[in-house]
Amino acid sequence: MAAKASARPYRILLVEDDPADAMLVEEALIDGAEDRSLVQVPDGVAALEHLRDPDRPRPDLIVLDLNMPRMNGAEMLKILKDDEELRAIPVVILTTSAANEDISAAYATHASAYVVKPVNLDDFINAVQNIDTFYRELAEHLPND
Repeated sequence: MAAKASARPYRILLVEDDPADAMLVEEALIDGAEDRSLVQVPDGVAALEHLRDPDRPRPDLIVLDLNMPRMNGAEMLKILKDDEELRAIPVVILTTSAANEDISAAYATHASAYVVKPVNLDDFINAVQNIDTFYRELAEHLPND
């Protein structure tokens, strides 16, 4: 079945401080896709400023690293899920940490998914594209704002 045409781009907020990883995620998500919009910020503080700016549209998905300066991903996730205005936005943790305590804490704080960044480039791009496919198809069934 063909995907229905979207009235607006599928919006992704990438919260990632590593420029190389951010570039790979952007390449995996945006390359050749006209129906996506991606904004990248380097940490949780910048992400919250972006999300709370009334002139910026809300993202359909937040892809969040855990290990960042100023405000890490775990702190940001807690703030997001405690905020009535922002808690419904799906948040996928995409991080290098495979520690059980990080995974458990993320799900306890209502992360939508937890993905450990693969070391292999092709596996990394495939993982990001799988996240995109799942959440983009989900968003197509939600009302446009």
